Amino acid sequence: MERMFKIFEAIVDEYIRTGEPISSNAVKEKLGFPVSSATIRNEMASLEAQGYLDHPHTSAGRVPTIKGYRFYIERMMNDTPRTLSDSEREEIDDFFSGIEAQDDEFLIESASHALAELTNCAIVSTNMTARFSVITKVELIPTGRRVYVLLLITSEGNIKNRVCRLSFDLTTEQMEFFTGFLNENLAGLNVANISEEYIDGLAAALGSYMMTLSPLLRAVAELSKEVAEKRVMLKGETNLIAREELQKNEIISLLESRNEFSELLDTAFSGINVMLGKEKDTFVVENSSIITGSFSKGDRQAGSFGVIGPMRLDYKKIIPYIEYFADKMTVLLSLSDEED
Repeated sequence: MERMFKIFEAIVDEYIRTGEPISSNAVKEKLGFPVSSATIRNEMASLEAQGYLDHPHTSAGRVPTIKGYRFYIERMMNDTPRTLSDSEREEIDDFFSGIEAQDDEFLIESASHALAELTNCAIVSTNMTARFSVITKVELIPTGRRVYVLLLITSEGNIKNRVCRLSFDLTTEQMEFFTGFLNENLAGLNVANISEEYIDGLAAALGSYMMTLSPLLRAVAELSKEVAEKRVMLKGETNLIAREELQKNEIISLLESRNEFSELLDTAFSGINVMLGKEKDTFVVENSSIITGSFSKGDRQAGSFGVIGPMRLDYKKIIPYIEYFADKMTVLLSLSDEED
């Protein structure tokens, strides 16, 4: 079994490198132990019979199937994990040293851009750090007849505003009451905890002001929800154009699937995950794959990366990159959390 896997691994490695069907002679040159061409051909035939390899056209060479890729990836991740070299880690460390003092959103966006350059793939990333924001202040500013602007300011530096048009003008007393009431009841709360039930409770507590000020209170709730929403970024889209395995219409389909990939990233909070083509009706493009990894802020899930490309990716190179990037992001985001 071990010999068969070594032969299979050599086939997948060489196919990932060349994109051409792999012959028994090519495998023999890559193996680090003596074995006859006849033995290699027999093992290749057995792997094909088991569904791990395919025999395209009339070529004597073999290519991995989706089942084969899955076997290759799982065996590699479980038994023969690859680590980055010292120079590769130093390159990533140097990159992070230049941005570690920036805010969370800039850090995640910059890391996504760097990961796209290193992998030559498209990178979709989610940023959920904003949901950790705490409301620091709410302001109400009159800007015209019956027109008011609500400002919601958070600990992360987010400032959300909403123009509110009322059917009446507020008195100075009403505006002062409203801002005082909100800052007393919302300042210091996490935006993710501003639930409908909590807002209903505040509305009831407005007493005689409930009918007048409830529309503004609902607007504050909507602003809090906007702050807490997950942000999705896509970097390195042009890298997909250089991938010969993907047609232009397939690339368009991939890029239009940003929301689908975002949903997949939501399930990526358990180490590294690899999803392949139509394996589980995951993608709109059969010949595509996504490798995902997550990062945290303190003890909370903060976001994730997804490397998007064709199925013929260098998994041995890309997976360690994602793992190292995710670990670095967790450390830096957690440090910023402590500083806050």
